[in-house]
Amino acid sequence: MMPALAVSRRTRSTPFTSRVEAMGVKAYTVYNHMLLPTAFKGVEEDYWHLCEHVQVWDVSCERQVEITGPDAEKLIQLMTPRDLSSARAGQCFYLPICDEKGMLINDPIAIKHSDSHWWLSIADSDVKLLAKGIAIGMQLDVEVCEPEVWPLAVQGPKAEELMTRIFGEHVRDIRFFNYRNLDYRGTKMLVARSGWSKQGGFEIYVNDSEMGGILWDELFSKGEDLQVAPGCPNLIERIESGLLSFGNDMDYGDTPLECGLNKYVSLTADINSLSIDALRNSTPRHQLVGLVCQGQQSFTAMGVYMQELCVGEITSYAWSPRYGVTLAMARCSNVALETDVSLTVNSDAGVQTVVLSRLPFNFNDLGLIAHEANQSKPVSGKPV
Repeated sequence: MMPALAVSRRTRSTPFTSRVEAMGVKAYTVYNHMLLPTAFKGVEEDYWHLCEHVQVWDVSCERQVEITGPDAEKLIQLMTPRDLSSARAGQCFYLPICDEKGMLINDPIAIKHSDSHWWLSIADSDVKLLAKGIAIGMQLDVEVCEPEVWPLAVQGPKAEELMTRIFGEHVRDIRFFNYRNLDYRGTKMLVARSGWSKQGGFEIYVNDSEMGGILWDELFSKGEDLQVAPGCPNLIERIESGLLSFGNDMDYGDTPLECGLNKYVSLTADINSLSIDALRNSTPRHQLVGLVCQGQQSFTAMGVYMQELCVGEITSYAWSPRYGVTLAMARCSNVALETDVSLTVNSDAGVQTVVLSRLPFNFNDLGLIAHEANQSKPVSGKPV
């Protein structure tokens, strides 16, 4: 029997928790001191539903760090090595946030309201304290706070149709990683085309807890014919899609250059960033890569081996019912990335040979054939 999670004021519930529980949530994790659902019907059943229909996710744990004031943009730029000089209001930006040594602190979505007003929609670490520390230490003219905003994600191939029924046809005009402030029953809510899946969808930044409950209910009443269901970030889908999880696949011991985030580090730009000099002078010690293992495996240890030498560690893994293999993300030393290297892992079925892959996985290059739910086809893989 698994231990129970004791919920207190320290582990905050959300405006949607009662509805999530009424709809049969089976498991939670704790994320930014808040409850985040992790399964409803089951990880695999939830996966197929997400890929085929539409789900509503309570992702209130994506807390917003709000930075306002004349030096808001200066503070944001200090925190990230990504050049934001061309950023405009209405856009969202994926950002590595790094310390003075170039090590990752968080990887939020930055939302620009104006030059003097930004949100950081954060992963699981306390960015507000970092922002306050830099602002105080450098005497910046800003206010840093965590506003009462509770994001809802609407994800899946039918997400756009459901969202238009709630917010109108303007939803269709929102481009990827852009947002609009749309009216919901007299309340303006920020609606972005974004979300932690690659099935398509939106995030609604709910700013009124009572109105949020009404919105939740309406999403389900108007989406019944679309087979709407409650959902949550799905382990299988996010690994298939190559979506990284801070605290799992990368942490305070990694630089963005070691996690495949090079395109978000502006090494040649003239920017005032606390981490950019360290990153310009850094040499990656390891890389985050993908591994493909035949069959449905449960790993008994997280090590990745080249003969007897441990050359890496698995950070996340999941059985892929679509491709009929076990997919993993792993932090591997540079020696493991050399051509013609044979790598193995330990599973409950014994030592298994794995195929090395770039992230995100390119299933065509790997020779893996997708199949639909409830089909079972033998597949093969080849290295890239």
